[in-house]
Amino acid sequence: MPAQNTLANLFSNLQNAELRNKHECLVIPSSKLIIDTLNTMKQNNYIGEFEVIDDKLGGKIRIQLLGKINRCGIVSPRFSVSKSDYSLWERRFLPAVGIGILLVSTSKGVMTHVDAEKLNEGGRLLGYVY
Repeated sequence: MPAQNTLANLFSNLQNAELRNKHECLVIPSSKLIIDTLNTMKQNNYIGEFEVIDDKLGGKIRIQLLGKINRCGIVSPRFSVSKSDYSLWERRFLPAVGIGILLVSTSKGVMTHVDAEKLNEGGRLLGYVY
C-alpha cells in the first residue's frame, strides 16, 4: 500500500469542496500537522470552525468552509526556507505580493510566512493558500 500524503489530501479536499460551493468538507485521516495547519488557516479567515472526530481508526476532521479559498496546494518537496528568502517563495507560489499565505513549519510550530518573517524564523514550506 503506498504512503499517504495527508497534507496533500487535505488541500485537494478543500480545493474540490470550495469549487463545488460546499459549506463543509470531511478530511480523513487526521494528524497533528493537519490540525496545526487548519488552526493557521482559521486564524487567517480562510476556513471557519473545524471539529476533530475520533473514530478509533485514523480520525476525521469536519471543516466549515467560508468560500474564501481560490486555490491551495502543497509545496513538494518541502523546501527549506531561510528567514530572508520568503519574498522569493511568495513570488513563486502566490499570485501577487500581499495576496494569500505560505504555510511554514518552523521550530515554533506551523505559521504563515508573514508571522515567520516577523519572528525572524526560517523553516520548511508546507503549502500555500489564496
